Amino acid sequence: MSKEECKYKDQQLLMYLLSAAELYQTPKVEECVLEGSNIPTYHGTACLTGHHLILYSQDGENKEYWILHKNVDSVEKRYSQDRNALIFKCKNFKKYQLTIPSFEDANNICSSVEALSCLGKPNLQYPYFYRPTFKFEEDGFDLFHVENEFADLCKKSDQWRISSINLHFKACKSYPSQVIVPKLIDDKAIEKSAEFRQDGRFPILSYYHTNRRVVMRCGQPMTGTSNKRCKEDEKMINIILGPAHRGYILDLRTSQSATNARSKGGGFETEFNYPQWRKIHHGLQKHKVQQESLIRLVEACHDQSTNSEKWQSKLESCNWLSLVKETLSAACLVAQCVDKEGASVLVHGSHGVDCTLQVTALTQVLLDPLCRTMRGFLCLIDREWIKAGHPFASRCFHSALSNQKTQTEGPSFTVFLDCVFQLQQQFPLAFEFNSRFLCELSRHAYASQFGTFLCNSEMERRQHKVQTKTVSLWSYFLSEEVLPLHLNIIYESCNGVIWPSVAPHSLYLWDGLFLPDIDPEPTVQKNIKETMLRMEQLQLEICSLNNEISILKQQQARPDQQ
Repeated sequence: MSKEECKYKDQQLLMYLLSAAELYQTPKVEECVLEGSNIPTYHGTACLTGHHLILYSQDGENKEYWILHKNVDSVEKRYSQDRNALIFKCKNFKKYQLTIPSFEDANNICSSVEALSCLGKPNLQYPYFYRPTFKFEEDGFDLFHVENEFADLCKKSDQWRISSINLHFKACKSYPSQVIVPKLIDDKAIEKSAEFRQDGRFPILSYYHTNRRVVMRCGQPMTGTSNKRCKEDEKMINIILGPAHRGYILDLRTSQSATNARSKGGGFETEFNYPQWRKIHHGLQKHKVQQESLIRLVEACHDQSTNSEKWQSKLESCNWLSLVKETLSAACLVAQCVDKEGASVLVHGSHGVDCTLQVTALTQVLLDPLCRTMRGFLCLIDREWIKAGHPFASRCFHSALSNQKTQTEGPSFTVFLDCVFQLQQQFPLAFEFNSRFLCELSRHAYASQFGTFLCNSEMERRQHKVQTKTVSLWSYFLSEEVLPLHLNIIYESCNGVIWPSVAPHSLYLWDGLFLPDIDPEPTVQKNIKETMLRMEQLQLEICSLNNEISILKQQQARPDQQ
């Protein structure tokens, strides 16, 4: 499809969507002004397409600025006698002001952008219309395959197999079609275990450590008030350990919350039915609480009216860094059990799609050096978040600046990325990628031209043909022109486990993400880059001086020879 065909199709979509929503169609408005942080002021024509608001400048230099509708979290009207201003509050925490001469046009543009920013159907969103302008050699959708993971696992252990029990997503709608399970457990037993676990999320392998201990994840057992049990589930979990070993079940709810879940059909594993396992409760906040914390954090970051002391107090009261601290602590606990105590760990909360994935993914960043490389980290996100059934479409439908509050949004993925950011600050040499890369990941999860984070599960992505109809974000990150922008220039490969501090004074506000007007690359990194460039210059000067010395020595030697 040519660029002209894409534009025509996009304009057709705009007319269709506005007609369906019974909105007044104002696709173009003259004499508008667009202002925003870190951009020049644009005077010109505002145009609506199916996916963008575009401001074309009238200064004769063919300048234009594009705002993706999907990136708009809310629109605030600020009308007065002399101007009609619309404030676009975006999911990347940036704000733009569009001033429109006509009151009627301003209302129409506002209603249109609000409607177009909340498109629910995946196939109407921008990734299905986007055509890449960059060159890429590999399809990012093919970066991770369970067969490749299993091939690596077979080099370490013969106790596992790939099960296709979920080939048609009947056992678990949020799991991928193929999963790695214990070799001695047949698919009939897995079916029983799936029936016993929340939303069918039966125990599957998450990580295999070098000492042959494993991390597994699942949903809560549906024991209810009558203490139901499932012998197939018990066998499946116990067989992981073998007869001479014990393991830990890390329940990411408080003991009281786990007990209360029984009244709703949920529950927890009892010591009587799982005698080889010791249960540990490490309560993490649900996604709804994390969302409220994010809202308060962004409000504090945008509040310019308070002094530094009050701002610091507001920052602490939002409890965001407490969320990060507790998530890091849980991952450190799992890593310690696996690496130091030589014990396998089963991790779950209630549904197993938020806190569970935060902890299992973060544990692998601590234990596995491969997950601290660019490709390894992308594979980790693919395996432990995207294919593991994290509901990106629901959790990232709105961000912190939306006026619409539902029960489905939550920054689970952003909390995980913030934890990785904290690790980067404590271990600046250990990661192949920089913090700008993490910022980009978080922003693309909420609004993107790529299809990687579309939908809530692998089942939905197949239904909507995401892999064949859209471009992978991984293809973009790994392209020759983009990859260098996200590499850590001081990276040194390290095979060891990293053990971070979770003390409050060791954790910092992620200013690159939450204060988007600031360069996302930390000052320390900039100073290091400048120092390394200066060292290269000095090295060249030294070489030049050595050449001059060599020439002078040769010149001095000639008279002596004569």
